[in-house]
Amino acid sequence: MESVATPPDLFESEHRALLAGRAAYDAPCADAQHPAGCRQALGDLLAAYERLLRETRRLVRRSDRAELEMNQLNQRLTELADQLHYRATHDPLTGVLNRLAIIEQVNQRFATQGVALIVLDIDHFKQVNDSFGHPTGDRVIRGVVECLQSVVPDIAQIGRVGGEEFTVLLPGHGGPTCEQVAEAAREAIAACDFGLPDGSRVTASFGVSWLPVGGGFDEAYGLADEALYGAKRGGRNRVVCAQPAGHASIP
Repeated sequence: MESVATPPDLFESEHRALLAGRAAYDAPCADAQHPAGCRQALGDLLAAYERLLRETRRLVRRSDRAELEMNQLNQRLTELADQLHYRATHDPLTGVLNRLAIIEQVNQRFATQGVALIVLDIDHFKQVNDSFGHPTGDRVIRGVVECLQSVVPDIAQIGRVGGEEFTVLLPGHGGPTCEQVAEAAREAIAACDFGLPDGSRVTASFGVSWLPVGGGFDEAYGLADEALYGAKRGGRNRVVCAQPAGHASIP
């Protein structure tokens, strides 16, 4: 079995000086018989102690720097982890949750409570891109999100599920409340001046669904999406609430 090497003693010379000083101190009548030896031992001990203090301070400073650098590194790693998580869960254009993140949030909420889901689509958005270009279209998308953020409750979560399609998660909210929120959002978008070159206004169509605890995103989204297309067929710029089959009406 290979033996493990003993690490060197960083303060071996100080230790030897301490032993010599101790021996001089313990010697009988040391001052009378060996004054020079005692003085030498004391001088060596003082020099060793001074060196020990210098080395200790140096090691402490090095340790402090290493601890500071480690703390800074850990803080940077935490920041990078937060940035990666944000980028993985948020839409880069608008800053709201992306499709996968909003699906996860909806399903998590359904595990403990009923959920209202609003799905909206910007009306005639392709015409905006085709007529004025994608930068203008991006500005409209960001403006729609700002309109949503100005009217939805603090507990709501907004997600972008497609190019010009969004969802608003309203946990624990019943039909009248979520319909009111959708109507407020519709009015905010219709009243907003998006600065389009021809002065035209932007509108959006809304579908609303509600399911009790135990539901899931796919069913809630499917119902809201069906209601959304009902709003599109009905002339756009309106809110339609879904009536879920097999469930009570939206409370």
